Amino acid sequence: MTPLLSHLTKSHFAFIYNSETLSNPPTSLKDVVENQDLRVIYQDPRTSTPGLGLLLWMKSVYGDDVSDAWESLASHTVTVTKSWSDAYGLFLKGEADVVLSYTTSPAYHIIAEGESKYKAASASEGLYPQVELAAMMKNAPNPALAQRFMQFILQPEFQSVIPTGNWMLPVVESSEPLPAAFDSALLPTKNLVLPAKEVAKNRKAWVDEWLNATTR
Repeated sequence: MTPLLSHLTKSHFAFIYNSETLSNPPTSLKDVVENQDLRVIYQDPRTSTPGLGLLLWMKSVYGDDVSDAWESLASHTVTVTKSWSDAYGLFLKGEADVVLSYTTSPAYHIIAEGESKYKAASASEGLYPQVELAAMMKNAPNPALAQRFMQFILQPEFQSVIPTGNWMLPVVESSEPLPAAFDSALLPTKNLVLPAKEVAKNRKAWVDEWLNATTR
């Protein structure tokens, strides 16, 4: 039976930097949070998936001390944007030293622009994953066609276009090898994943916690 919900693409969140302008990049999330000289841009967890990812990443690393960490980060945050594209665009204009994005983002610059100066900063605590999903509505007007599509997106042929179509990683083995630019993608020392039920139960409280800490 075709599932109503399916994985589509995957990657990990990371802070991207320009290696030509930042000679001493962060090597941990703690570095990003505590280095007052580091100009940071990230996304709003209320309006952006990466922003929500950072919320969970911060909570998984700092736990009950996350409010202090958010306050420290806020002191050298350039801006918090509504979307990934707004944040990344400002970073590319030189408005920040690092921007929240994905470990696969440098591959885009290598393949599409022939540019290798953009790197993903490592994080000794571990990285938080991003998994994009596809869903079939229960009241879909054409469920048979929807089921066929859900099956199609998991086929190797479809998954092979994910790396250069969405700049993420396939969730199943694709029919083509990954482009060489992905060989250097940052790998996590540890996967940081909070239980889904815990996230669902506490998401609003954690957003409020972030908002209170960053607007003091």
